[in-house]
Amino acid sequence: MGYVKTAMLMAAMTALFMGVGYLIGGSGGALIALVVAAGMNAFTWWNSDRMVLKMHNAQPVSPGDRAGLYAMTAELARNAGLPEPKVYLIDTPQPNAFATGRNPANAAVAVTKGLMQSLTREELAGVIAHELAHIRNHDTAIMTVTATFAGAISMLANFALFFGGARERMGMIGTLMMMFLAPMAAALVQMAISRTREYAADKAGAEICGHPLWLASALEKIAMGAARIDNHAAERNPATAHMFIINPLHAHKHDSLFATHPATENRIAALRAMTPNAARGRAESPRPTSSATISSSRIPKTGRRRDAGPWR
Repeated sequence: MGYVKTAMLMAAMTALFMGVGYLIGGSGGALIALVVAAGMNAFTWWNSDRMVLKMHNAQPVSPGDRAGLYAMTAELARNAGLPEPKVYLIDTPQPNAFATGRNPANAAVAVTKGLMQSLTREELAGVIAHELAHIRNHDTAIMTVTATFAGAISMLANFALFFGGARERMGMIGTLMMMFLAPMAAALVQMAISRTREYAADKAGAEICGHPLWLASALEKIAMGAARIDNHAAERNPATAHMFIINPLHAHKHDSLFATHPATENRIAALRAMTPNAARGRAESPRPTSSATISSSRIPKTGRRRDAGPWR
């Protein structure tokens, strides 16, 4: 059902874009709008990963890093049946993460230093699995396209005032209303798609790591950290907010129309419902170990409990 809803929302975004083009220039305007959108999406499709990583000053993580982040990501990617993605670290104290890339063969996972410092190994595995689920579900490509459409619709709506055809069809008041309402409608569709894909990635990520409660516990910690710690790069580039596992811009508590993510409480409840121990309400507290490194052989492949400790 999630994919059907996403397809319907994508169709709505396309129809909205074409409609704005038609209101500005008639059938010719609609055709021009389609060509422009195709060009913008082609450019974004090939360059989105580099653009987003540069916006957040993400630095590549090499194989054999001391924290074992690369090895963990590689092992979970194999569990998910994916090629090894590139791994990046973002120098911000806010705990968060995102995935980007046009397809699984050209994907990247980026985590913040705040995430590494605040989560246990098990919780971090849940977050990485969630991001890999986005890659496997091709959500990174979907969200790139919707973000491009939303930007193009806003651009067209702002141009409407300078085109006589739009004023003739709708009048000055109608043109001004379109300039305000069209970008809002595009943003609503974009956010609806993002919320739909987050629930699906939570479910698939829990299956990849084998423990829904690991991700549930991580989401709770990330939400608390994101609510009180600023992410300055995200504030400068709010169009990327929907890519993060938790809204880095201090999201509203409820699943409102303008929320880029579902309410964290709802996501945690859905994850807990996936386990036979849902009534316990939270994951077991892992015992810390003296080692700060986790090898790929210790990444959980089954439901068997693993010893874990906080990342340093």
